[in-house]
Amino acid sequence: MSENKNFYITTPIYYPSGKLQLGNTFTTVLADAAARYHRLLGEDVFFLTGTDEHGEKIQKKAAATGQSEKEYLDKMAKDIKDLWSLMDISYDKFIRTTDKQHEEAVQKIFQKLLDQGDIYKGQYEGWYSVSDEEYFTESQLAEVYRDADGNMTGGKAPSGHEVEKIQEETYFFKMSKYADWLVDYYKSHPDFVQPESRMNEMLQNFILPGLEDLAVTRTSFDWGVPVPGDPKHVIYVWIDALANYITALGYGSDNDDLLQKFWPASVQLVGKEIVRFHIIYWPIMLHALGLDMPKEIIGHGWLVMKDGKMSKSKGNVIYPEDLTSRYGLDAVRYYLLRAMPFGNDGVFSPEDFVSRVNYDLANDLGNLLNRTVAMINKYEGGTVPAFTSDVTEFDSSLEELVAEQIAVYEENMQGVHTADALEAVWSIVRRANKYIDETEPWVLAKSAGENADAKEALASVMAHLAATLRVVGALLQPVMVETPKQIFEQLGLEEPESGVDLNDLSMAALPAGGTVVKKGTPIFPRLDVEEEVAFIASLVSKDTKGKGRAAKEAKKNEAQKKDNEMTEEATHKALIEYDDFDKVEILAAKITAAELLPKSKKLVKFTLDDGSEKPRQILSGIRKWYPEPEVLVGKTVAIVANMAPRKMAGELSEGMVLSAEKNGIVTVTVLPEAVEPGSGIE
Repeated sequence: MSENKNFYITTPIYYPSGKLQLGNTFTTVLADAAARYHRLLGEDVFFLTGTDEHGEKIQKKAAATGQSEKEYLDKMAKDIKDLWSLMDISYDKFIRTTDKQHEEAVQKIFQKLLDQGDIYKGQYEGWYSVSDEEYFTESQLAEVYRDADGNMTGGKAPSGHEVEKIQEETYFFKMSKYADWLVDYYKSHPDFVQPESRMNEMLQNFILPGLEDLAVTRTSFDWGVPVPGDPKHVIYVWIDALANYITALGYGSDNDDLLQKFWPASVQLVGKEIVRFHIIYWPIMLHALGLDMPKEIIGHGWLVMKDGKMSKSKGNVIYPEDLTSRYGLDAVRYYLLRAMPFGNDGVFSPEDFVSRVNYDLANDLGNLLNRTVAMINKYEGGTVPAFTSDVTEFDSSLEELVAEQIAVYEENMQGVHTADALEAVWSIVRRANKYIDETEPWVLAKSAGENADAKEALASVMAHLAATLRVVGALLQPVMVETPKQIFEQLGLEEPESGVDLNDLSMAALPAGGTVVKKGTPIFPRLDVEEEVAFIASLVSKDTKGKGRAAKEAKKNEAQKKDNEMTEEATHKALIEYDDFDKVEILAAKITAAELLPKSKKLVKFTLDDGSEKPRQILSGIRKWYPEPEVLVGKTVAIVANMAPRKMAGELSEGMVLSAEKNGIVTVTVLPEAVEPGSGIE
């Protein structure tokens, strides 16, 4: 367990220029799960989130709506707070960069850096993106426009937003002065940035080639914090925004008790698109101020759609309110924290969401609770028996598995690896379901009336199931809000108002006999797959562009459906003999690496563990549907293993990854986590 009794976690502060979508929500739900986990360990927790409210884009947005900047921002901040209330986010403070205390502290920070020679006035000329609030060199742009003479006339930032040429007086932060210090800090603190690949990317692309000084003020607009003594300049977003993590604790004010207690931050969560600012500019700024570094900065991936990052312009946005209103809060929180692999992108699809609800929540967890409560009612008169270890031959293996997976869960929750932590919980759930099949309580019940040993064994099975569910409910508390309460209630267990302490999760901690189960409704009713997939697909972007895109997709899908109907009869006639099918060897294999093949516009190269000593390489023509194939790393898939190897685009392919296709959309067939690499599929 954690030795540090104070835990400070932050999310990025969100830019209120539009409605937050499911991808934005992931970061805050992730932080909330971490905060809840550490509170349940008995630690003092401070959880910060908020909004970044200055800048040219905000000024333009407000003007476009006919409102003052403050009127526009008050409405946007309320909408974001309402969303966090809906998602049951347990933040301790919501900071707005228009808060007076924050603005005053930012001015003090600027003056301190100016006085000590870290900031100087100069002239900036270059390319700027209003949407990104960021300057770019020509080499950093994703696309460059030139006139007939070859002169640069514009371009696009890596985000896809247009840049414009600006020339203005500005103050610069001497980032170059601290470049060597930052490299040394990275080397001496290898766990400072997670995943490590984010740090390596910054080193190679921005620091080692020569870290440039950073423009930190603007004069072309006035919606920002004025520079002390030079008010025609406003302090540019990255000093203003980044400072929130310390100003929220009272830095620069008369009361910095929270700063003394909680700084340095334990974990700072950011999306990978703003990693540069948080692991280059932010550490240098803190170092220049004489403050300690955060203990860990995590640059997580994106929750993307099959056609790339969620974007209104693409018409592929999902909003969390639409999902929670139909499926409940816990299903959405669970999906977000289970579907996102640590450090990589996660792919949202209606099929995957419905599958998670049906298989993980309804089948695995829901059925375990329903069966346990029903059997305790039937065989024990509704009273949970006292827990006694090692009565049946299967008890010890269940107890060992639970203890082992609790340790795995704890390690992963400490690292904010929620997907892996939840896999540990579901290992317990699956093992408990198997335990029922092994112990066959219905058989024990037949002889329990005459056989004392059978009666004792039956009572032990019921107690072990109740104890296991108590552990599962406790482990789910950081992730799910209502489900743990429902589990405890149906087991007849008292739940403290502050939650079940995660420091005592042994199965033997089950209250000693006498608790009475309460049969409840299924906590997760099974969904109709076809109906719910269609519903979620209909949610994808409700804006005008999205509707137009959706209409085109619907038309395309209808045409595809007709083609399928026309060929269905012919397809059914293409029958094969059993002996033909028996020649095909289908194995389970875990994807260990995935990358786009540079020489091909269609192929993805997979490296797989198929249970043999040698890794297997397979090329698959799914680049269109998986433009960021690394999201599949760690997934177990089905492969045709005995195909003759062949070369494609100069690379060898040793088999085929099986996938499903419907209406022109291809989805890789992912197997349950419990299936081991090398398992035969028949």
